[in-house]
Amino acid sequence: MVDVDVLVIGAGAAGLMCAATAGYRGKKVIVVDMGKKPGRKILISGGGRCNFTNENAQPEHYICQNPHFIKSAMSRYSAQDFIELVERHGLNFHHKTLGQLFCDDNAQDIVDILLTECEWAGVEIKLRNEVFSLEQNEQGYLVTTSETKYQCSSLVVASGGLTMPKLGASPIGYKIAEQFGLKVLPTTAALVPFTLHDHDKSRFDGLSGISIATEISSESGKCFKENILFTHRGLSGPAILQISSFWQAGQTVTINLLPEHNLSETIANWRQNQAQKSTKNLLSTILPKRFIESLVTSNDIPDKNINQLDHSEIQALHNFIHQWQIKPNGTEGYRTAEVTLGGVDTDELSSKTFAAKKAKNLYFIGEVIDVTGWLGGFNFQACWAQGIACGGAV
Repeated sequence: MVDVDVLVIGAGAAGLMCAATAGYRGKKVIVVDMGKKPGRKILISGGGRCNFTNENAQPEHYICQNPHFIKSAMSRYSAQDFIELVERHGLNFHHKTLGQLFCDDNAQDIVDILLTECEWAGVEIKLRNEVFSLEQNEQGYLVTTSETKYQCSSLVVASGGLTMPKLGASPIGYKIAEQFGLKVLPTTAALVPFTLHDHDKSRFDGLSGISIATEISSESGKCFKENILFTHRGLSGPAILQISSFWQAGQTVTINLLPEHNLSETIANWRQNQAQKSTKNLLSTILPKRFIESLVTSNDIPDKNINQLDHSEIQALHNFIHQWQIKPNGTEGYRTAEVTLGGVDTDELSSKTFAAKKAKNLYFIGEVIDVTGWLGGFNFQACWAQGIACGGAV
């Protein structure tokens, strides 16, 4: 049996940040993870370049049943704080227009920074080490793993959610929460592509790879202005991933396919200057040709010259392009989702330390709890802030 001050379950973003923070405070810390390597989700994030934070990260960029819960940790550790950390390690990174920060080289650089911090703080990381059971005792917690037993004073559950099971996602964090009487909210895949019903799938067959700058909104009124991407299974792209977190089965999403145009005005201009041209060809100058052709085939767009359209047809075309409604069949699920919505109810936790209110010296951080960020580095920033807060308290 190994005695330790702090045992962290999960060598992901939140777990490693917490471990290093606690280690620097002189605590003996061990991180256990069932995977072959640490930071597996970090490594594949951002197309392999890791969108490691967002300069604009604020509490309103998070979905949680208690919208105030994340404010304390976010106010104590900002995006700028993490930027200063990676700059001290000499990381080369670049900015994107919506505040996202990416590694110039690859995501391994972020993992290396976290591992270096853990090494400097004296943290041990034990991989391929699966947690079998745990129990509370007078000294804290006795945790049995596939390698050994650990007796710890404080236990931190940073085991992640259910996304990307190929990377070893498991429900162990939820099971531990339930073991100690904590409420776990229903979970679902978020930041995830949509699948389409068969009739829409056949309509858009052959459009895979086409991207369109749009403005997309959910029935709840949430709106995002980013690209959609047609795939061979349905719809993806940043706008789709964002709205998926606010979509529920059976709902439609409304997509403005030309957010920078007023189509009625554009048509009026065309009728003056290019009256003999076909509606299809003119629309193909401002939207992808193959997409327009599919809409003509399905009779969503009239196959006429622009000067042959009557007033009602122009109005119908304007409404269709600016308010294209589509009802997804579902999502691709946890297999391709970036995060898990729901999880350990934050009402069960301290917003300052992430300690469970019903079990002494038991903590939950990261994707396992009911805090889900938007796409664009917000989830990583939440992990850094939670890791710092928890690591300073254990």
